[in-house]
Amino acid sequence: MSPQRSQSLFHSFNHAAEGVIHALRTQRNLWIHFSIAAAVLVAALAFGVSKLELIVLLLAITFVLVAELVNTAIEAAVDVASTSFDPMAKLAKDIAAGAVLIATVVAVAVGYLVFADRLRDPSLRILDGLRDAPFEVTVIALVLTVMLVIVAKAYTGRGTPLRGGLPSGHAAVAFGGWVAVTTLLGHQRYWFLISTVTFIMALLVAQTRIEAGIHSLFEVFLGGLLGALVTLVIFQVFWA
Repeated sequence: MSPQRSQSLFHSFNHAAEGVIHALRTQRNLWIHFSIAAAVLVAALAFGVSKLELIVLLLAITFVLVAELVNTAIEAAVDVASTSFDPMAKLAKDIAAGAVLIATVVAVAVGYLVFADRLRDPSLRILDGLRDAPFEVTVIALVLTVMLVIVAKAYTGRGTPLRGGLPSGHAAVAFGGWVAVTTLLGHQRYWFLISTVTFIMALLVAQTRIEAGIHSLFEVFLGGLLGALVTLVIFQVFWA
């Protein structure tokens, strides 16, 4: 891949992430959907859902968030194109809102099917299923970390999603991965060596962000701290 094409691909991802963060800054409904998505992921950990159930929940969450983003984009486009009341413009907005409604209803149905039996069983020991489910715990911990990074960047309004800003998303994921690897290995043979290597790799990720002038030391520090703490808390509460 040529450097120019690589840069173009990077800018495309950056613009896409900027769109998500702008929507978070301006759209109350998207904040609500993000909050509910985080709560559902935590509940999935608490009730020890299976891999298949986790995949279905992630798809349902993605369906709702994508529908809300498309709805926001359509509303913005209609507002630009229409300077006065137009029945067709209203119809376009209503249809887009209807798509969000359908996605939300489907997501609620999926959540009910996944959690209903667990909520009805008073003798359920919530944490029992988690001890053999490190994959689900790791995925949810890293997804929550990324969501918190996006929310933090939307709140602070600093930098761009993939370049600069507070906190560093790369550092957050790198140090979150280090904590996950360290916790999963426990006291197995060579755990200290593997943990050390993973920690050094996370430090190298943070160093490259600083040396490239993309992040300050403070931004990288906060990102690493965020990723490590979120992952540590998730593992301590739901798997340790």
